[in-house]
Amino acid sequence: MLFIDYSSAFNTIVPSKLIIKLRDLGLNSALCDWILIFLMGRSQAVRMGNITSSTLTLNTGAPQGCVLSPLLYSLFTHDCVATHSSNTIIKFADDTTVIGLITDGDETAYREEVRALTSWCQDNNLHLNVSKTKELIVDYRKRQREAHTPITIDGTPVERVSSFRRYRSIRTKTTRLRDSFIPQAIRLLNS
Repeated sequence: MLFIDYSSAFNTIVPSKLIIKLRDLGLNSALCDWILIFLMGRSQAVRMGNITSSTLTLNTGAPQGCVLSPLLYSLFTHDCVATHSSNTIIKFADDTTVIGLITDGDETAYREEVRALTSWCQDNNLHLNVSKTKELIVDYRKRQREAHTPITIDGTPVERVSSFRRYRSIRTKTTRLRDSFIPQAIRLLNS
């Protein structure tokens, strides 16, 4: 499993690309035009106490805190899908998880999936944050054999972890629930 982290995902939406995708999905032209106007030419300034910065005009991204932003981001990324039948890409807002089934030690489809996702991100102005992206290997074989070669993104190795927490649930590489998941779940419930 590869838990992807993006740098400022909502801020990187390119409105013109979003509109093309919305039109491809069959959205009404007037609605597409409204969304484009909504996203383009937004003014932004920072206020600290009585001091306000100069105004900056934004032409990319979706507004932070806007109820439409997660929906627009989901629509923007709707075409980020698995390219191999043995893999799955799960998305929730700006969280993405790649799940690859490795059979008989053949990691080819999983590694190609990560390369395809990296390419898709570059084409869509999304910036993968490799330092916060984590890989978790779940191996259900009775006798675990060779170590898996670490995955790399743009030549940078991704940190391998033994557990990962997302959506308030814990993923772990071990299958022994009593030794791994249950104590973590109890600590989580008691916190």
